[in-house]
Amino acid sequence: MSFNPIQDKSYFRAANLCSKSEQNSFKIKKKLLRWGLSKEETISVIERLKKEKFIDENRYTECFVRDKFKFNKWGKIKIAYQLRHEQIPESLIESSIFNIKENDYRNTLLKLIMAKNKSLKEPDLYKRRAKLFRFAQSRGFEPEIVYSVTEEALK
Repeated sequence: MSFNPIQDKSYFRAANLCSKSEQNSFKIKKKLLRWGLSKEETISVIERLKKEKFIDENRYTECFVRDKFKFNKWGKIKIAYQLRHEQIPESLIESSIFNIKENDYRNTLLKLIMAKNKSLKEPDLYKRRAKLFRFAQSRGFEPEIVYSVTEEALK
């Protein structure tokens, strides 16, 4: 595959980015276009990066899901939303989110709710429950699990 000098420079910059941290084609495409490449040049650079395994959507998605759950304490809804925003295929999103262990998911939510409950100064149990529910949903957890874990935390 022959590239012009601008494509070559952009390819090496993008490969360097990909070697430092996981990237997906959506992010790299935006960067390449910002660096002045045409759409056709961008597509050929991305194809080369994929061929040489600098970009792997499946690997990116698995790392993203694992990191956002483990470090940011995001729920499945918020993780999936962000991945859809980055134009990751739905099948990859579902398979990666499926890898989150239900027990870990529930325990993480329980810890979040208990920590938030300690910080609340609301004496009314109904309002306290509502605040905890909204907090957990803002983190991207599903209403059904939020309800059951909130009830468990308030006992």
